[in-house]
Amino acid sequence: MIQRYNFYEHVERHQLQLHPVSIETLQVNVTKMCNQACRHCHVDASPKRTEAMDQSTIERCLEILSAHETIKTLDITGGAPELNPYFEFFVTEAVKLKKKVIVRHNLTVTLDGHPVTKESRDHLPEFFAKNRIEVVSSLPYYEEYFTDKQRGHGVFEKSIEALRRLNAQGYGADDSGLVLNLVYNPVGTYLPASQASLEADYKKHLKEKFNIAFNHLFTITNMPIHRFKDDLERHGKYDEYMSKLINAFNPVAAQGVMCRTLLSVGYDGKIYDCDFNQMLELQVENHQPLTVWNFNMDSLVSRNIIFGAHCFGCTAGGGSSCGGATV
Repeated sequence: MIQRYNFYEHVERHQLQLHPVSIETLQVNVTKMCNQACRHCHVDASPKRTEAMDQSTIERCLEILSAHETIKTLDITGGAPELNPYFEFFVTEAVKLKKKVIVRHNLTVTLDGHPVTKESRDHLPEFFAKNRIEVVSSLPYYEEYFTDKQRGHGVFEKSIEALRRLNAQGYGADDSGLVLNLVYNPVGTYLPASQASLEADYKKHLKEKFNIAFNHLFTITNMPIHRFKDDLERHGKYDEYMSKLINAFNPVAAQGVMCRTLLSVGYDGKIYDCDFNQMLELQVENHQPLTVWNFNMDSLVSRNIIFGAHCFGCTAGGGSSCGGATV
């Protein structure tokens, strides 16, 4: 059974060389706290989590961005990254470095605010627009039932309101340059349908019913780790889901896995190949565990990427990454 889920065997069978190509994106998880607790969340984020990146670690990430021109993009994620007390400092300083800044924004935090302090976050759409941040937001489906089933009662209605506020700032308009991308992931043990066809469906439905515009839809496969894996095992569907991913293994998608051009940084400064490896605590090592404090570009580009059974999620069908399909 274990051998069936051996990702390295598939790489070898297809004679693939999946080494790092470069480091173009630094993806930083600044907190595991979230105002939501979604059933598919690979971070196991919730209002009860307290892990958050401190100011000195954020400043070290900024030093790395400043020192390496090849890292063009800062991708800030969580939890809900806006709940980190240094989030806006991080964004504004990265913008000063002329980096492209992406924020993984769950939409509802704009209306919910901070789950512990109750501090408002309703200024976020204006803040994003002022700093010309690229916003990437999960909306599991364009119908209320399926979105609320995955993310909780009332999430769809609040997400629609948050999208309207982003649109009011110019997000999603063709001539604004303010990019708003949405993320679809299946509700259940399915692989995403064609990204292009789903994007067309989303645009038609959201425009006609809610007068909402956005730029692109990213389709992402649910990773069989943590909360989603627990759910699969609870319903006796883990092996079925893994077989589905393995049977859909696509060598072309494997060559485009995001870990070849991206590094993931945890709230405590530890470095990982991707956000999923981070949640599995598979820290990058190259003779020693690597963190932002001993960051060495040459060592990181020459590292061996750590693969596991969950990597079949990124190589199934059209591929999956934080930027959607890869094929």
